[in-house]
This record gives sequence, C-alpha cells and structure tokens, in this order.
Amino acid sequence: MSTQMTQAFRTERRILRRPEVEAKTGFKRAHIYNLMKAGKFPKALRLGVRAVGWDAAEIDQWIEERLNDRT
Repeated sequence: MSTQMTQAFRTERRILRRPEVEAKTGFKRAHIYNLMKAGKFPKALRLGVRAVGWDAAEIDQWIEERLNDRT
C-alpha cells in the first residue's frame, strides 16, 4: 500500500474551519487566500452564505507534500 493511501486511511475526513487551517499551516487568512488564488493551496468548500471550510484530508495531504518537497 502506498504512503498516500495509508495516510488517507488514517486521516479523519472532516471539514476544517479557517482557524483550524491557520493553526495547522501556520499561515494567516490573507496568505491562505493568496495561495488559493494562485492554485497552490486546496480550495475552500462553500458551507453556507458566509461560511467556508476545507477538507481535512486535502490539508493534511498538502502539508505532507510540502514536507516531502524539502528533501
């Protein structure tokens, strides 16, 4: 089984709100949205008229890819 598949099975599938994404990445709101606009960060999911969230699995995968890129 590949590392990505193993990671996907271990990752809890839930929706993260912005404060959780900021805590996981260390980025603030403006930087997250700039990365999204540039296509370098997972897109937010619309949850309501004024609410968005991110798929926890996508955020965890994005973090893992950044860590793998540094080697």
